[in-house]
Amino acid sequence: MRLRVAGIIEESVVDGPGLRLVVFVQGCPHRCPGCHNPHTWDPAGGTLMEVEEILAMVKRNPLLKGVTLSGGEPFAQAGALAVLARQVRALGRDVITYTGYTWEKLLELAGRDGAVKELVELSDYIVDGPFIQEKRDPELPFRGSSNQRVIDVPASLACGRVVIAPWGGQ
Repeated sequence: MRLRVAGIIEESVVDGPGLRLVVFVQGCPHRCPGCHNPHTWDPAGGTLMEVEEILAMVKRNPLLKGVTLSGGEPFAQAGALAVLARQVRALGRDVITYTGYTWEKLLELAGRDGAVKELVELSDYIVDGPFIQEKRDPELPFRGSSNQRVIDVPASLACGRVVIAPWGGQ
């Protein structure tokens, strides 16, 4: 299974708690003004990589707490990222997924697209919502604008409402 990738950071402490491998996927329909990664917008850009190549990077570093899926828009490549997320979780690592979609829109999409549903369910945390330049706040942990939420996915799915992660700083 292949992904179109804009880049990978093998060790990051700014894209979620703990030491993380970050996959920046290529392609984004949101095109938020002031986006930190506008080079990821073109769905034909970046490089094709095998999911196994990325998983090998994760396996090489026993210090990783988990993997962060960012972009671009990860849910535009939900099928391949669900394969990666399943394997990352099998290694005992967690998965954080950033998205320009709101939680409510993701649930709507998941109702129509099994790959989106699977990636939602395999994500431990989702940082949702578009970046809004007018709401930019560099003091917020792990997100760029105050409209974005750090959602505890299992807790939210279990109770049927958004549950904010304790480290999300809302």
